[in-house]
Amino acid sequence: MTQHFDLILRQGNLLDGPEHAVDLAIQDGVIAAIAPHLDAIAAQDLDISGCLISPPFVESHIHLDSALTAGDPRWNESGTLFEGIEIWAERKRNLSLEDVKRRALEALKLQASHGVLFVRTHADVSEPSLTPLKALLEVRDRVKDWMTVQVVAFPQDGMYGHAQNEALLEEALRLGADVVGGIPHYELTREDGVRSVHRIFELAEQYERPIDIHCDETDDPQSRFLEVVAACALRRNLGPRVTASHTTAFASYDNAYAFKLMGLLRRSQINLIANPLINLTLQGRGDTYPKRRGITRVKELWQQGLNVSLGHDCIQDPWYNLGNGNPLDVAHLAIHACQMTGREEIRACYDMVTDRGLHTLGLPATKLVEGDAATLIVLAAPNVFEVIRNRSPVRLSVVRGRVVLARSPALVRWSANFLT
Repeated sequence: MTQHFDLILRQGNLLDGPEHAVDLAIQDGVIAAIAPHLDAIAAQDLDISGCLISPPFVESHIHLDSALTAGDPRWNESGTLFEGIEIWAERKRNLSLEDVKRRALEALKLQASHGVLFVRTHADVSEPSLTPLKALLEVRDRVKDWMTVQVVAFPQDGMYGHAQNEALLEEALRLGADVVGGIPHYELTREDGVRSVHRIFELAEQYERPIDIHCDETDDPQSRFLEVVAACALRRNLGPRVTASHTTAFASYDNAYAFKLMGLLRRSQINLIANPLINLTLQGRGDTYPKRRGITRVKELWQQGLNVSLGHDCIQDPWYNLGNGNPLDVAHLAIHACQMTGREEIRACYDMVTDRGLHTLGLPATKLVEGDAATLIVLAAPNVFEVIRNRSPVRLSVVRGRVVLARSPALVRWSANFLT
């Protein structure tokens, strides 16, 4: 008796599957069968010969509230973090719910076109209106059928930078923010920074939320809040629910301190996120030569068995005029900037924009086996190496068995005059 399925993907290459191509069948949102050849029919029967079937991409660090605002009200001509903060402070005075929702949705569609199906976005909660947060919570719920979004309550101006900011952060959690954020290195004093970290952990436990802190995003080797975050996570046994983003000062620490810190990080088992495009762009601006790369020790953290993921951070905003939301650009740059060009290292960088990102978001890994949820992407290349090398486009995005995006292969025609 012939089997019937909702969707069959014919002759694709599984990321960690057999060396030969397979047919993958989907029924009722679940991977129902995988075999070298399936004698079956489906409502949709798609030939994906020569393509890679992969877990979806994960954007573990983005700011959707500021996305697509580059040049408004002015351009960041210095290219520094602090001018970006100043420009955003001007721009966010005029935010409206419709403005933020429109740009966030446009950015999410752009990311989805590159195979991103899971996103953690930060929302600035330093304004009394909490407009960015409210808008992103609405967008989160609006796109839930085709994109999983987590919203971080992020006090951009510091928890103690203004008298009302601590209360605004807590109000954001009451309104439904998924994650508690912070920025200890931007507080007025080191003491305020340490106090903010402890308060973040208190709020996380009170509201049962995970933590994602902008941590030591500076070239200053004396900025050492990562040790405070790791120590709090260790003492409270919260490691996998805690994330330190950026940690660029780690690149400026002397090795004696860095090795000691690495041991603490191993014990704490927190997650770390690097944002190579932005870290490489914003950091080292005060250096002449030699000029620091400004990216945390991605390779060494990965070698120590820690969970590291990669984020895009910004898409055309006051901090970064460029960006198109493609995680492959991020992974490709990480391979170069972090000197991770070995085959195993290249695969690790791919994992940092797929399953390692899911781990950061506290979500289960995508197994791509029979019985697993059919949420996956198909890329126009046979393996990870070629996907990374060419930043290959996404042919299909499938969410719980439904095709949400399909792209036709590009067609290139050479003029016969140039082929002789």
